[in-house]
Amino acid sequence: MSLTPRPPGRSRSIRGLTAAVAAVAAVAVQSPAAADPTADPAVDPAVAVSVNAALGLGTIDEAAFGVNTAIWDAHMNDPEVATLMGDAGIGAMRYPGGSYGDLYHWEDHTAPGGYVAPNTEFDRFMGTVRATGGQPVIIANYGTGSPEEAAEWVRYANITRSYGARYWEIGNEVYGNGHYGSPWEEDDHADKSPNEYARNVLAYAEAMKAVDPTIEIGAVLTTPGDWPDGIVGPGDSADWNHTVLAAVADAIDFVIVHSYPGGATADEALDRIGRLPGQLREVRRQIDRYAGERSAEIGIALTEINSNVQQNSRPNGLFAADAYMTALENGVFNVDWWNTHNGPTEVNRVDGELDFNDAGLLSSGGCVGDVCQPPLHTPFHPYYGIKSLTTLGGPGDTMVAATSSSDQVSVHAVHQVDGDLAVMLINKDPERSYPVDLSYAGYAPNAQAPVVHRYARGDTDVTRIPAPEDGSHVLPPYSITTVTVSPTPGGASVGAPGTPRVTAVDSTTATVSWPASAQGSPVRYEVYERLGANAQLLATSTSTSATLRNLPPGSEHTVNILARDADGRLSRPSEPLTLTTTSPRDSNCLVTYRVDGNWSSGFVASVTVSNLGDTTINGWSLDFSWPSAGQSVQSAWNARVSSDGRRVHVTDDGGNAVLAPGGGSSATFGFVGANEGANPTPTAFTLNGTVCRTS
Repeated sequence: MSLTPRPPGRSRSIRGLTAAVAAVAAVAVQSPAAADPTADPAVDPAVAVSVNAALGLGTIDEAAFGVNTAIWDAHMNDPEVATLMGDAGIGAMRYPGGSYGDLYHWEDHTAPGGYVAPNTEFDRFMGTVRATGGQPVIIANYGTGSPEEAAEWVRYANITRSYGARYWEIGNEVYGNGHYGSPWEEDDHADKSPNEYARNVLAYAEAMKAVDPTIEIGAVLTTPGDWPDGIVGPGDSADWNHTVLAAVADAIDFVIVHSYPGGATADEALDRIGRLPGQLREVRRQIDRYAGERSAEIGIALTEINSNVQQNSRPNGLFAADAYMTALENGVFNVDWWNTHNGPTEVNRVDGELDFNDAGLLSSGGCVGDVCQPPLHTPFHPYYGIKSLTTLGGPGDTMVAATSSSDQVSVHAVHQVDGDLAVMLINKDPERSYPVDLSYAGYAPNAQAPVVHRYARGDTDVTRIPAPEDGSHVLPPYSITTVTVSPTPGGASVGAPGTPRVTAVDSTTATVSWPASAQGSPVRYEVYERLGANAQLLATSTSTSATLRNLPPGSEHTVNILARDADGRLSRPSEPLTLTTTSPRDSNCLVTYRVDGNWSSGFVASVTVSNLGDTTINGWSLDFSWPSAGQSVQSAWNARVSSDGRRVHVTDDGGNAVLAPGGGSSATFGFVGANEGANPTPTAFTLNGTVCRTS
């Protein structure tokens, strides 16, 4: 099958643009007069938004909100950039810029084959990073560099200059080196396979950590469901991710993925954020498979993200806020927007405003023909989308579960360190306003009016607005609204338990343990499973471990541990833990599921069913459910296959109805499947009502 990967245009040089900026005085774009964003007459029934502070989704890392910088950007270190990034809460800046990471030689500040702008040296970059109060994420040159060159960079950064640079990626999008047919990433290695990359990651890690053992090393992975995920290259025995992780899981500290969901419009890209949770969960499953007990020590960084379409538009601003929080809520510790400045490519009108399809957060001040951008450093909508996150939460705050009854309203919630609870409401509808009915569980707001911030049509910045007197919040079209409430006095006297881990698991039970609360004296601990914004109590314990019973075989569960004090009050939740039960080991049937071929949006699979019981089976049916909503069966052979949502029902085709006892015979059928996003393997199969062992 012919495949067309996403083009890497984000890493293009803006040399010509830089010259144009120096020569041309840019003309600000005039937007049409904005109407009152609350005056839209089309108002839908209230959207039910539920927030549950007892269900934690993780802690916001100090490097959570990041941005890319690039050495071809002559203005990356202007003082205005540091100020703007600081105002937007940017805690990480990535250098030297996408694919330039595999061209760049830090000692002489060159990138053969690319353009290096003046005033972009590493020390100048670090000056900007320090001015923002953030930290660097550095791409060590894999494509044209060496472990020794990377180690010397670590020495200079952290020993000579004491910069304390913690995060080091080994290469950028190395899988784009031509091994899978599309060569945008520079790679001088004769062998461009994932095996060679993995071998070098080990060499880089050894050399760099010999200089500074406190640094963290990141390995490049493909994003599940995006090209070239699942493709087995020439001479390889597995795809990129499984090859790399199998070799380096014991040596790395984090993995790197990128996301450019695309679509015809920014609105389509905004809808595609729904793919992220499944994609990131599959990354974690892959890490779990190869890292075992060490999996929890390996983080996930989303070091490039942008919609890649209508990039300066208001819907792309909503995309920025929604995508950052969705990624962080699903296990990512760092998200970096592509890019600081980038340059205009084409002019369109989106939501009544000019859009230059410029991937930068800030204007480069360039022109397309006789149509010019706003002046240099003018923020575009995605900048304000990210800045809105400063009203939601920051490093050390706890993300908590929240749900919305409308697919037009995204919701994110954060329990802040000071006790306040903030809820971000994103109205993705360009035409309709939505009233919101907010409810809280595990948290008791006081009677004071909430603090409300908004970014909507007519707002020139993230703006604090008066709280509605009647307590009813109405979300204007295309808007971001953050509502922050304070707690009723009298919180729990015990602190959150430590991060839980699985100590044993089988088909129906799982034992979890956790460090005791560091504050106070709990009378007991309680284990809650997250079901949307609802909490289901699974177990209680007076010790720091509990066994969860009566779990379905092959099922996935996300739990939090909370401590209860002597007055009956619950602590904040622990970090979340996701666990999966196994298939039953003593079942009288066996199912083998195998992916025989794969591409970014589809696959071919075969399933073999065996009868391990004592009696012959004459006529069988097999049922399983897809782990991801984007998976489906398109066509099948050697069986009759039907689907209802995620559930798949398979029956024999007559010719393979008889399954001899004791594994004496088996039936194999195959199908062509489609996947929108990740393509995880089903975990539970039921043959004639019996849950089977899996292989």
